[in-house]
Amino acid sequence: MLSISTIILTYNEEKHIERCILNAQKFSDEIFLVDSFSNDRTVEIAESMGAKVYQNKWENNYAKQFNWGLNNLPIETTWVFRLDADEYLTNELVEEIHSKVSHLSSNISGVVFERKMFFLNKLMTKGMLQMNMLRLFKYQQGFCEERWMDEHIILTNGESILFDNYFVDHNLNSLGWWTQKHNGYSIREAVDLLNLELNFLDDKSKGAYGKKLSEDAESKREKKKKYANMPLFVRAFIYFLYRYIIKLGFTQGKEGFLWHFLQGWWYRTLVDAKIYEIKKECGNNPGQIKAFISKNYDIHL
Repeated sequence: MLSISTIILTYNEEKHIERCILNAQKFSDEIFLVDSFSNDRTVEIAESMGAKVYQNKWENNYAKQFNWGLNNLPIETTWVFRLDADEYLTNELVEEIHSKVSHLSSNISGVVFERKMFFLNKLMTKGMLQMNMLRLFKYQQGFCEERWMDEHIILTNGESILFDNYFVDHNLNSLGWWTQKHNGYSIREAVDLLNLELNFLDDKSKGAYGKKLSEDAESKREKKKKYANMPLFVRAFIYFLYRYIIKLGFTQGKEGFLWHFLQGWWYRTLVDAKIYEIKKECGNNPGQIKAFISKNYDIHL
């Protein structure tokens, strides 16, 4: 095999976990679940398929949970793959991994792949900004940065390389589940954007020796900083128009409209509404902002 361990974080993922593990078995020596005490059949299914399950309390922090896995799982492989339960690799990407990983030069410590999204069981190919993510990295040469949203794998040494093929995010839950999830995401994204503007949170990843984001992650971070400096509400509308009209999102029918409206406008507007609410109550006072978010959203900064 390729000397790859795949880590999957789970909580009540019985709808996705069999598909995910079957896919991971195509390129992994070991498959580990870091489970947040699921109360459905997630653990039962995973163990029946040969995955090794370790449980750890969820503390409302993806990076903390993933890094717990890196520090506590009995990983013996050269590489680690970060995979979400509702994701899977295309056959073309699996083949590319098999053909290339063993022949990478010694200075390559991370591999970046494009992620594509399914929405209402349709692959979104128009109106999308390319999402490249570092998901494969050498064990003990990378970790997950601690951010409220859009956390990335940081390499502690070496370089990253972009592969040609992609993996997909294909969640099978209902639209109601999706909107509820993004309502929860919206306050985290609001915190992230407020911090880009006011710089009131400590960088918990600061000080990691030789830390290095991939070029794609750096580029995404710079674009987000520019977005944070645009006017509230106007930026969400412009972003929707860019995706739906200029990037041809309208060519993908009803699913395309719903995806770009909900994810590109509704969600972004909801984020701005929460930023507006916080600033109306607290101004730009970091202490008051933290207290307000803690009291009203149970997020302790």
